[in-house]
Amino acid sequence: MKYFLICLTAFLVSGLTLFSGFGLGTILMPVLALFFPVGTAIALAAVVHLCNNLFKLALLGKHADRTIIYKFGLPAILAAYVGAEALLWLSHLKPLFTYQLFGRSLQVMPLKLVVAVLMVVFALMEVWPRLANFSLDPKYLPLGGVLSGFFGGLSGHQGALRSAFLLRCGLSKESFIGTGVVVACLVDFSRLLVYRASFLSGSVAGEGLLLAATVLAAFSGAFLGNRLLKKVTMRFIQILVAIMLLGIAGGLGMGLI
Repeated sequence: MKYFLICLTAFLVSGLTLFSGFGLGTILMPVLALFFPVGTAIALAAVVHLCNNLFKLALLGKHADRTIIYKFGLPAILAAYVGAEALLWLSHLKPLFTYQLFGRSLQVMPLKLVVAVLMVVFALMEVWPRLANFSLDPKYLPLGGVLSGFFGGLSGHQGALRSAFLLRCGLSKESFIGTGVVVACLVDFSRLLVYRASFLSGSVAGEGLLLAATVLAAFSGAFLGNRLLKKVTMRFIQILVAIMLLGIAGGLGMGLI
């Protein structure tokens, strides 16, 4: 059941991300969190996210704007490392409080609560029209790199902020995607350096087959999505996914997951 649900999610989401604002890691991480500790789920999602981005990099990396990569990507690398270290720090904190619900003793953990809040914020950013179309002046690119990189390292949420800062840079569609993919790869490399020691050392060895199957499912979803879904209205799917994310965020925040 674990394999089926995770691979199905990767397959469907990878195809949908070609047309919607949601990123692969945004949706895959909460599904992984149903089966793994939150820190491990974020790290495993980062591995799949990196592999999927490397696939895109081979296709579109040549269109990336080097100037923007220097201004946005370099600060993002450093900030992603800091965000990943913050994730490690939160993972070692004691429960905020414990309570009883339906005969169960539940704990509200700082890491789960922080990730839950970020899931709510970024889910709303994707579906609320004013926030979804929000963009900032290119002069703030270094700040954008810091914010996108930090939250990418902390919870894996980086795409929405990255888009907000890159939308007004006058890039072509190919350059916008290519630049975003390069930055995403840089952030993934940076945060995985930190995750490796604490979250991935045993997880990759024990879940190598699951990771391979998930990456293959993501590749397949992107390939088929590109071929079959040339024009599609994604509003309903975005709202449906946002509801799912809010539900899982509630479960994390309350200690149910």
